[in-house]
Amino acid sequence: MAQITFKENPVTLLGNEVKVGEKAPEFKVLANDLSEVTLADSKGKVRLISVVPSIDTGVCDQQTRRFNEEAASLSNVEILTISVDLPFAQKRWCAAAGIENVQTLSDHRELSFGQAFGVAIKELRLLARAVFVIDSNDEVTYAEYVSEATNHPDYEAAINAAKEAK
Repeated sequence: MAQITFKENPVTLLGNEVKVGEKAPEFKVLANDLSEVTLADSKGKVRLISVVPSIDTGVCDQQTRRFNEEAASLSNVEILTISVDLPFAQKRWCAAAGIENVQTLSDHRELSFGQAFGVAIKELRLLARAVFVIDSNDEVTYAEYVSEATNHPDYEAAINAAKEAK
């Protein structure tokens, strides 16, 4: 299991760590309009999944903006940002930030994504910072569990993995 800290304090992650080469686990999250979204909804596409603790914090804001900017160079990739923020807060944040190339999704209801991908922080009921790339056949081709939740992920590695995925 990935060893994660939050503000330098160790935390417990629920679920199983997802590894490159494995089939991506199914999950159920909410779109900004409260409709359910699953992995199967984007079947046949490459997905870059950016996981953030809370969209309203500095690093999470920067991470989401960075992947939004990179979307132009990732024409065959669907970019999803998942957090436990309420869908209404995500929608309001996206409108204020001008985010149009990333779909924000909420895992607040069931922690379905967090537990399926091993990023649900037990002590905080937040998601640990992570990035996953899933190819069109639902295989995980890239997985980064950021060891300190307040640090940035390796943007270049994730973007390159998304460009290489088929």
